Amino acid sequence: MEEENSGIEIPKFTKQPSTITTIITTETEDDNRRVEELTVDEVIEKYVGSFGRFQIMQAILVSMAWIFDAQSTLVTIFSDAKPDKWRCIANDIGLCGGKMSGEGSSVCGLERGSWEWVDGHKSSIIADWGLLCHHKFVAALPASCFFLGSIIGAAIYGRLADSLLGRKKTLILACLLTTITSLLTSFSPNIWTYAVLRFFYGLTRSGIGICCLVLATEVVGRKRRGQVGQYGFFFFTLGFLSLPLISFCTKSSWRFLYRILSILVFLYSIIVLPFVKESPRWLLIQGRKTEALEILTNLASRNGKKLPENIQLIDPSLLMNDNHQNKGMSLWQCKWARMRMAKAMIAGFGVGFVYYAVNLNVENLSFSKYVSVVINALLEIPAVFVGSFLLGFMKRRLLLSLSCFLAGSSCFLCIIFTKGRGGSAGGWIQLGIEGVGFMAASMAFDLMFIYCVELFPTNVRNFAVSLMSQALVLGGAVTPLLVVVGRFSPSISFIVIGVASILSGLMSYWLPETKNVPVFQTLEQQEKEEKLCQLGRSSDQRIPLQVVETNI
Repeated sequence: MEEENSGIEIPKFTKQPSTITTIITTETEDDNRRVEELTVDEVIEKYVGSFGRFQIMQAILVSMAWIFDAQSTLVTIFSDAKPDKWRCIANDIGLCGGKMSGEGSSVCGLERGSWEWVDGHKSSIIADWGLLCHHKFVAALPASCFFLGSIIGAAIYGRLADSLLGRKKTLILACLLTTITSLLTSFSPNIWTYAVLRFFYGLTRSGIGICCLVLATEVVGRKRRGQVGQYGFFFFTLGFLSLPLISFCTKSSWRFLYRILSILVFLYSIIVLPFVKESPRWLLIQGRKTEALEILTNLASRNGKKLPENIQLIDPSLLMNDNHQNKGMSLWQCKWARMRMAKAMIAGFGVGFVYYAVNLNVENLSFSKYVSVVINALLEIPAVFVGSFLLGFMKRRLLLSLSCFLAGSSCFLCIIFTKGRGGSAGGWIQLGIEGVGFMAASMAFDLMFIYCVELFPTNVRNFAVSLMSQALVLGGAVTPLLVVVGRFSPSISFIVIGVASILSGLMSYWLPETKNVPVFQTLEQQEKEEKLCQLGRSSDQRIPLQVVETNI
C-alpha cells in the first residue's frame, strides 16, 4: 500500500542479495548527469575486474609475509628440539655408562663433563641449558608462552586493523616488532628470559597472518576469495620449507637461527610493504570514500581498465536503515554473530591443535626430523593447490569436515608403526601415513581462515579473523606438552591428535555454508540480508533488493 502511494515503481527482477545500486539523475540547466552509486563489490566486478594483474601482484606482495609468520611459529621445531646424539669424551668409558655414544635422554645418570652433544652444546636450548631428565617439561614452556602471546596479540592487532591503523599499517607494525623481538630472543641468557621473550615474540608476530589474509582478499571479487586465500598459504609453506635449510646451516647455534629470521622480516618490511595498497573496503567503512575510490581507480588502471567519472562509492548499510547508530555495532553485541563466532572458535581450536601437533610431533616419528620437516613442508604445496581446486566447487563446510576426518584417521593409523614397529619399511609407511594426515590438517587449517573471512562482514572481519587466529593458536599452545608426553609414549600423542581432529570435523556441521556468498559491510546489513535469503528459500522465491531511480 505504501509503495502505491509513493508512486515509485519497484522493478521485479532477480538480483544477488549484496548488490545495491542507486542511480541518481540530476537535471541542471546545462546538462543531465547520471551519478551511479555502487558498492565496492560492484565496482570490482563491473569495472576493475574480479582478479586482474595488479590484484594478483597485491596478493603476492602481501602474502609473502606468511613466510615470516611460518618461520616464527615453527622455529621451535629446531631451536627447542631434543638433541639427536651424544658422544663420550672421557678417557674412562665407564663414566659414560659403558657406551661411546647414544641418543637424547640416555645421558641421564652420566657423569657431568664425561660426554658432549654431537652437534655442539649450542645446537638447541635443551643442549644449551641442560633441559633433560628432571627438567624436560620446562623445555615446553617457551613454546607454550609463544602461543599464549599470539592469543593476546591477535586481539590487539584485530582491533587496530579494524579501527585505528587499517590493514596495511598494522601489517607493517607487526613485521617491525617481530624483527625486534626475534633479535632480542637470540640474546636470552637462560630459559626463563627465553620464555618471556618467546611470549612477546608470539604477541608481535600474531598480526602478520591476520592482516595478510584480509588485505589480500578484500581487493578481489567474491568468486576468487577462496582461491586467493589459499594461494596466500603457499607462502606459509615456503617459510616452513625454508626452516630446515636455515636451521641446518645454523645447527651449531640456535641463536644464529633467530638472528637470520630477524634480518629477513626486516628487509621485507622496508623493501616490499611500501608498495602494498590499503583495503578500499576498510577505507569506505571509515568514511574515507575519496581514498577508497582512488585505490579502485588505480587498480582498474593497472588492469587496463577505466572507472567512469560518475562513479561514487556507497556503504550498502546506509540504504537499508536510516538509523546509523548500529553501524558501529560490536561483534559481541550481536547475538547471531556471537554464536557463530563461538562455534567457529571451537572448531578452530581443534584444527589448530591438530595442525601444530602434527608439525611439532615429528620428532616422535621413527624418522629424522630434518627429513620429516622437509617432507611436511613439501606436502603443504599440493595441499594448497588441492584445497584451492576443491574450494572451486565444494562447499566449505563439507570440505572442512572431510579434511578433519582424514587427518584424524591418519593419526590413528600411525600408532601401528610407533617405536620402530615394522622395521625400516614401517618407518617409511608411518611417514607416508603421517604425510597424508598432515596434508589434510593443513587444508583444514587454511580453510578455517578463509571460512572466517566469509562468515563475517567488513567492519568486524579483521577482529573475527583475529579471534579465529586466537582459537587456532590456543590449540597450538597445548601441543608442546603433548610432544613431551610423546617422547615417552608416541601412541598416546597420536590418539589425542586423532580424537581432536574428529571432534573438530563434527563441530563444523554447526556452521553455515558460505560458498559464493556476497561480502557484507556491517553486521546489521548481513543479518537483514541473510534473513531475506532464508525467507526467499522458505517461500521458494528470490527476494530482490530495490533499485530506485530518483529524479531530482
